[in-house]
Amino acid sequence: MRRVIFNQKGGVGKSTITCNLAAISAVEGKRTLVIDLDIQCNSTQYLLGETISDSNKTIAYFFKDCLSLSLFGSGSSGSGLESAIHETPFPNLFVLPAHPELELLRTRLESRMKIFKLKEALDSLDGFDEIYIDTPPVLNFYSQSALIAADKCLIPFDCDTFSREALYTLMQSVAEIKADHNQHLEIEGIIVNQFQKQANLPNQLVNELIAEGLPVLASMISPSIKVRESHTESRPLVHYVPNHKLTNEYRALHDEIHGK
Repeated sequence: MRRVIFNQKGGVGKSTITCNLAAISAVEGKRTLVIDLDIQCNSTQYLLGETISDSNKTIAYFFKDCLSLSLFGSGSSGSGLESAIHETPFPNLFVLPAHPELELLRTRLESRMKIFKLKEALDSLDGFDEIYIDTPPVLNFYSQSALIAADKCLIPFDCDTFSREALYTLMQSVAEIKADHNQHLEIEGIIVNQFQKQANLPNQLVNELIAEGLPVLASMISPSIKVRESHTESRPLVHYVPNHKLTNEYRALHDEIHGK
């Protein structure tokens, strides 16, 4: 199963959600890959404890290889994905790192219509039970590539008015990708993040989304300093504080999207 975590608004917790759901899948024995497509490299840093300076050891190598094949009719052997996948310190959990060079490649990739290359590569990539894709906070070549390559889309929502306004545009964008490029793509659900259940506004916003028939997931994620601490330690919550309330919320979210 390939899941993309996508929102065109920054700061909604995409990388945190991506890495923590992936870490729980790995703990449950599933060989799990995180693909980082955001030039900020937050998922890369979270899982590896560092960014990767050599772009040829990141997903940038794969996209450079796509351009090489376009220009010369040949390129390096293989899809370019396998050689850039890194083991994390956590069993069953792997990451395909991002790199700032992705931004330099983006215009060339767009002009040469390489939007299906990630899907084609993932279709031929064996050995993973679950793939989670972290995207940039904008609908660009990389987030479109991820939506075309994915089976399911998870949308983080952080309980403010601006997020609600952006949500409708985002869902329309996903619907257009589905109609034009990926008929199998489904919005799996809206993940309510930073949910303060004692506050009036978050409850009002969530209830209004539910009343509108939007696919709000029942498992919501509370705010906690433990998230920032786990970022600093480069340890997903299931490894950093396995019995914490927040970790259990992520477990519940993981179980919900997997139908448990």
